[in-house]
This record gives sequence, structure tokens and C-alpha cells, in this order.
Amino acid sequence: MKAYVYVSLKRSVLDPQGKTIQGALKKMGYKGLEDVRQGKYFEIALNGGLNRAEAAAEIERMAREVLTNPVIEEFRFSLED
Repeated sequence: MKAYVYVSLKRSVLDPQGKTIQGALKKMGYKGLEDVRQGKYFEIALNGGLNRAEAAAEIERMAREVLTNPVIEEFRFSLED
């Protein structure tokens, strides 16, 4: 089983790196940009020792306790068999 975890800054937190990327894209001529926010992406391979519910619980715990700073970041994840 594989887990995909996406971490991003909360909407209420300023994202200076996202703004810098947005400015660079505009200067390069890309059109239609309204906003750019950057984040982190993790692929986590799980062994066969967990059922789907257990795997989801473990990934959520990892994301909460290790992969994110809960004060400024939020996360979402998906599992693939």
C-alpha cells in the first residue's frame, strides 16, 4: 500500500515563497495566474502488515506528529492499494 501526503500552509498564513514563484511565472509570460501557494509532498510505502483503516490511522498520526507544523500547516492524504 502507498500513501500520498500533501502538506500546505494554512490559508491564513502568508506564503512568501508562493508569491515569489507567482511573480516569476508572471514575468516569464504565463497568463491566468491568480495565486500560487507552495507545499510539501510525501510518498510513503507501507508494508502489508496493516489493513486500510490501520494504515490511514498511522499515516494521519505521522502527518500530525512529524510531517507538519500544526500551527501553520494543514495536510491531506490518500491511500492506494
